[in-house]
Amino acid sequence: MEFETFTLSNGIQVIHQEKSGEAAHFGLFVNVGSRDENESETGLAHMLEHCMFKGTTNRKAFHVLNRLDNIGGELNAYTTKEETTIHSSFLKQYYERAIELTFDIAFNPTFPDKEITREKLIILDEFYAYKENPSDQIFEDFDEIVFPKHALGRTILGEPKHVKKAKRKDLVKFHSDYYHPDNMVLASVGNVTTKQLKKWLEKHLPQKSYSGKKVERVAPILYTPQQIIEKKQVHQAHIIIGNQAYAYSHPKKRALILLNNILGGPSLNNRLNLNISEKHGFAYHLESSYSGFSDSGEFSIYMGTDSSTLDKSISLIHKELDKLKNQKLGTVQLTQAKQQIKGQIALGHESGLNIMLALGKSLLTYGKVDLMEDIYREIDEISDIELLDVANEIFDSSQLSSLIYVPKK
Repeated sequence: MEFETFTLSNGIQVIHQEKSGEAAHFGLFVNVGSRDENESETGLAHMLEHCMFKGTTNRKAFHVLNRLDNIGGELNAYTTKEETTIHSSFLKQYYERAIELTFDIAFNPTFPDKEITREKLIILDEFYAYKENPSDQIFEDFDEIVFPKHALGRTILGEPKHVKKAKRKDLVKFHSDYYHPDNMVLASVGNVTTKQLKKWLEKHLPQKSYSGKKVERVAPILYTPQQIIEKKQVHQAHIIIGNQAYAYSHPKKRALILLNNILGGPSLNNRLNLNISEKHGFAYHLESSYSGFSDSGEFSIYMGTDSSTLDKSISLIHKELDKLKNQKLGTVQLTQAKQQIKGQIALGHESGLNIMLALGKSLLTYGKVDLMEDIYREIDEISDIELLDVANEIFDSSQLSSLIYVPKK
């Protein structure tokens, strides 16, 4: 995975991988997400992401949406707790078109009042759709348990009362505060030279000067494990068990990623799937996950199961956690686990879009991108003792919280 980095005249860092093929991918990454909102403006980062597409100083919403769609391209965006990304995929001959459009959306939004009103309805619809889906809602509710009274515990979509109250001036201010070159990076993957890419980028960079806020974040410190059971209008029980975990810069992060992959990663032979779904048939949807943030992280296990198998399922989850805390992986097991995650990483990098998103996020998050061989080396250096240490720290039963939805009788 070879790539080049450079800095544009206005200070935006760029990372590019020249890759053969007809399709190309381009993204703008902004270091702002839902955790950077004040409590009274929850949902504003996500609403801004929606409304940037609804008109610029150069285009109406219709023309924004059709600029790439008309030539078979795709334009999209997403908001997380710590970043907002605008990205596109297109045929390589339309590279310059995608660059110009991305800059227009990011730097020149007009936020028409009528469009804001429409987008509020869409966002509220999205919010209530989450509320009606317990397998989505339980993750939102669990965040509040793991990060109590902290922005990381709030929903990205925002509370309806705040979404409804948001005004154009709020979006304009939020955009002015955070959408500036010092807070951005660009990523590109496609069949174009770095020299040509730089020419296009400099050509379409906005000429006006920008200044804004520096992102300042306060780490979550309040956490008391809780065990909560809620009665809901659900057909089956939904369970989530987890803990606060490492920040993405923590030296043990890579070991936790490997441990999570062993326990409940995407493969069919993960321990939770083999010993709960395959052996007992208790769950169809069962997974574990780890999310790292700039100053904290979250580990969780999710499962949906029939109420009659709820207690047994929870017992089996803890049994698997105890194994990882008390039994070192054998040499063969550890080697296979490392090879499996390296294979998953390699397959993920077959997609140009995945590569572009990974490059951009890494540059935004760490200020650098690790070479594939460095990632593999770090994985190979993980020892059985380190995995045991991480398991005992993150899977400590006295620090685990749980949230369970059970059907109303």
